[in-house]
Amino acid sequence: MGEKRITFSVFTKPWKKMPIGELGRMVHDLGFDGVELPVRPGFQVEPENVTKDLPRVARGLSEFGVKVTSVAGPADEETISACAEAGIPIIRICVGIQEEGYMATEAKLQKKLDALVPILDRYGVKLGIQNHCGRFVCNAMGIRHLIEKYDPRHIGAVWDAAHNALSGEEPEMAIDIVWSHLCMVNLKNAFWRRVTGPEAEDVVWRPYWTTGRQGLASWPRVAAELKRRGYKGVICLTAEYTDEASVNRLIAEDIAFARSLFA
Repeated sequence: MGEKRITFSVFTKPWKKMPIGELGRMVHDLGFDGVELPVRPGFQVEPENVTKDLPRVARGLSEFGVKVTSVAGPADEETISACAEAGIPIIRICVGIQEEGYMATEAKLQKKLDALVPILDRYGVKLGIQNHCGRFVCNAMGIRHLIEKYDPRHIGAVWDAAHNALSGEEPEMAIDIVWSHLCMVNLKNAFWRRVTGPEAEDVVWRPYWTTGRQGLASWPRVAAELKRRGYKGVICLTAEYTDEASVNRLIAEDIAFARSLFA
């Protein structure tokens, strides 16, 4: 954990069309230290323009005292190089399980990681792999099994408290499992909501994305465990809410809550 203190960042996915100056001012005024920036089609930095645009956007945000703490985008050499030039330490990805099955997907991904490690080492950038409920590497032990053979300087764990809770895992156990490779913590919250009626033959549940106080993930327990262990890295609030129209109000409430827990 190279940081000297907790750094709070926010995933800027909800504000994909916002000019960088306006985004930097808003993020700063909300009380964040940094952002996780999507490198995706239709966003401020698109994959085909990453070499030119990522350093430019990082400089623009820095004028408001906002760092780019991570990007969510492709793990290719062009993006890794652009991250190095812009001083961005982490590229975050999630891992979907393919039709060939869990273990076969893991083995295939590890071959890709083996080839990626020398590139990450050359540029001094880390790949962070996040747990995600559903047909993904969904829990802490899944991340650990996938990445434990790699040096945490190259491959790390991005532990997501909400997806962890949706998968039924206790936060203290999960943090213990990934601790050796933990490079970032995602804070958001959710609960399972039934979307079919009581007469349905095939019941369907989906996550309802809510505020930090309301879901299955106990932010106070997460904060207590991280503080007990002396965590001093990035905590990213992902600004994901089912009530998308209220994102600005809800993220303001959540960063105040999160900061109070780590005060």
